Amino acid sequence: MTVVTNLALADLLDEAGLTGRGGGAFPTGAKLRAARASHAELIVNACDGEPGSLKDAWVVREHLAELVHGAGLLAGGAPVRFAAHQGSATLAGLQAGGVPTLEVPARYVSSQESALVSLAAGGLARPMTARVPIVLGGRDGAGRPVTPTLVVNAETAWRVTQVSERGPAWFRSHGTPDEPGPRLVTLTGHLPRPGVLDTAAGIALADLLAAGGLERDHDRPVLVGGLAGGLLAPGEAQQARWSTAGLAPFGARIGAGTIEALDPRTCPLEQVAARVHHAAGESAGQCGPCMFGLPALARDIDAVLTHPGPSQLEALHDRLGLLPGRGACRFPDGVAALVRSALRAYGGHLVAHGAGRCRW
Repeated sequence: MTVVTNLALADLLDEAGLTGRGGGAFPTGAKLRAARASHAELIVNACDGEPGSLKDAWVVREHLAELVHGAGLLAGGAPVRFAAHQGSATLAGLQAGGVPTLEVPARYVSSQESALVSLAAGGLARPMTARVPIVLGGRDGAGRPVTPTLVVNAETAWRVTQVSERGPAWFRSHGTPDEPGPRLVTLTGHLPRPGVLDTAAGIALADLLAAGGLERDHDRPVLVGGLAGGLLAPGEAQQARWSTAGLAPFGARIGAGTIEALDPRTCPLEQVAARVHHAAGESAGQCGPCMFGLPALARDIDAVLTHPGPSQLEALHDRLGLLPGRGACRFPDGVAALVRSALRAYGGHLVAHGAGRCRW
């Protein structure tokens, strides 16, 4: 086993090119340097916050000892807590392993980075408007002090152990030059064999879906990246590669690492609308874009699907332009991106849908 201490670990992670596996994809070495400079505490996020994701549960179940070791390396002696949803098998597995835990409400925004820090400090599990990155501490939007905290995804902490033991060259032998290293993906939805796969960026999306038992000439629209992801039509999913560059033309991204085959018997636009309604109910209830914008977006989509006229479409596009870049977190930004991708992939179907000629 390679012994690494203090900033030597950050150099090793830089050389490996490890980025966060929770969706943000920020360089882990850079975050670690900031954590060391601010004497930050550590929270390992094992919440599987993205609907359908099973990656954190898989890491806890299959690699708990390596997960705890990687967290110890990142913490460097600072306090560590492992966050998981209340009542989950993941939380039970962590507690059975004897590690300090943070019990998180089973809400989408509750596992957001600043929401976990707020909960750990005795507050509500809701995102904070921080003036500086959470890892540096500082003060929140109300002027209250924020404990410097490094928050990393469970898979990220596990990969730290792998880098420390196997080396950066091994890590970079997987994936692409821009997105190196192995990474987990949850295959979910209407698949014969859903589950978690240890793979890498750059793999053909069709190969990943085939691992889930889906034929290569399938008829399923595919949602990549969850509520902050993008929708691909069947032909696009058969051609795309699972990487930032490969998914960008379709308005999608790897995100938190979910690939969902949608129900081929139900209109894809209706399935996306249902997800927007779900997102509207997951609001933290504290910022306008979540409290009012997402419910309004859900109503706009319903209006477009019922009466897809110019005024309804204009209202929908206006709403999509108002949501991003506001509020305490980027939840509304991701939902808006999902809707845009759905309009890109299936916008041509709107007239038929509104006229009652939906082929689904």
